[in-house]
Amino acid sequence: AFLSTTGGARLFVAPVERLTAPLQAPERAGAQAIVVLAAGRVQHAPEYDNRDIPDYVTLARLRYAAHLQRRTGLPVLVSGGNGSSGVDPDADDRAWTKADAMAAALRDDFGVPVKWVEGRSRDTAENAAFSAALLRADGIKRILLVTDAMHMPRARTAFERAGLDVASAPTMFFSRQPQSLHAWVPSPEGMRRSWYALYELIGIAWYRLRGAGA
Repeated sequence: AFLSTTGGARLFVAPVERLTAPLQAPERAGAQAIVVLAAGRVQHAPEYDNRDIPDYVTLARLRYAAHLQRRTGLPVLVSGGNGSSGVDPDADDRAWTKADAMAAALRDDFGVPVKWVEGRSRDTAENAAFSAALLRADGIKRILLVTDAMHMPRARTAFERAGLDVASAPTMFFSRQPQSLHAWVPSPEGMRRSWYALYELIGIAWYRLRGAGA
């Protein structure tokens, strides 16, 4: 029950978020492009003509990417495929990826242009590898990388291993939120944060083990 509270989750969230920091002065970061990573999707959203749309986690990343694009004027790459559920996806699922949904949201809802759409990746390592290939073709070497603060340490490692110079642009710092009595009441959000932080801690450890053995 303790880990299903946002207060309890903070014990795991805070150490992960301390591995990154908010981006200062993005205009002076020397980046050539903004890369924003997908999280999840809402499938067959009826209010959008049954198209898949970005979930609320992805939307938070997109909002920050839009903010950065307006401040810097840099071109944007969105990255995220639909993954695999073990069942061969239908043609429509292959044709409209998380990245497509992200690009539509940036263009239509935030008024931000998107230059590259990477829709093949299934995980963070593939986000990095496939995005790096697109960017290298256009001479891009240094990026602003946008994702959640908890995801950033692992994502940054993946993109640096793919050969890019990364300026971290994390968003959604949960451990910095003020605590109240409600923070100690079990909630789905508390459970989600605990799960997310533990997942990232395991992922960071795995990346380090792989790096040590390389």
